Amino acid sequence: MKTLERYWRVFATGFCFVVFGLGGLVLSFLIIPIIHLFIKNQTTREFKVQGLIQTTFNAFCKLMKRTGVIDYQIIGADILKQDSDCLIVANHPSLIDYVLIASQLKRCDCLVKSSIWANPFMKHIVKAAGYIPNETADDLLLLCEQRFEKGNVLLIFPEGTRTTPGVESKLQRGAAQIAIRTQRDLRVVHISVSSSFLTKQGKWYNVPLSKPFFRIEVKDKVKVQPFIEQTESPTIAARRLQRHLTEIIFPNNH
Repeated sequence: MKTLERYWRVFATGFCFVVFGLGGLVLSFLIIPIIHLFIKNQTTREFKVQGLIQTTFNAFCKLMKRTGVIDYQIIGADILKQDSDCLIVANHPSLIDYVLIASQLKRCDCLVKSSIWANPFMKHIVKAAGYIPNETADDLLLLCEQRFEKGNVLLIFPEGTRTTPGVESKLQRGAAQIAIRTQRDLRVVHISVSSSFLTKQGKWYNVPLSKPFFRIEVKDKVKVQPFIEQTESPTIAARRLQRHLTEIIFPNNH
């Protein structure tokens, strides 16, 4: 029975990936062009697309749960939904972390790596949603500030890539720099998975022996003002904030 159940999860995982890809194509080449046709204001259009992403991601997460690909629990989802004008930072053990978190956020900007902008299933969606490419170093802070002023949250995975199992995780300084220089607090989200699944090294069909359980826990906000007041140097403040975030996001490493 265990073997049959595992074969089913391989099939169901493949099915969900196909649904995700087809959904991306429908959004990119049918629904988003219609939104562009009827909504001329860019900000209104971006909010509409972000709301659409939340709705479709929520449906996709439920599909994965009902087909037995994964199980998950989001602790503090109501807190997350009420957040605005702040950063949301999370660890990144799996490919679907962004999907799980964004499924709870009707208005959410995201700092997106360059490979997503080249992905045919996602590039039109991230552009229409107004997501920020992580290569725009010159005007990155200005773009983030503009998003915060609209009341949006900015989702960042400070590791920059998915966690490698067995390797000590380290945070890049981008999230801390943005928080210090825009003077915005950070909401910490911690993700734990019962079994390694959809990691950077693993293929989609390498499903674990038992169904992976995702626990997404919304934690307290980290206030940035104390770090700013400790020093006149934003660089030093960001470095101290980064160390603090590392201790919170990866408590087992300390």
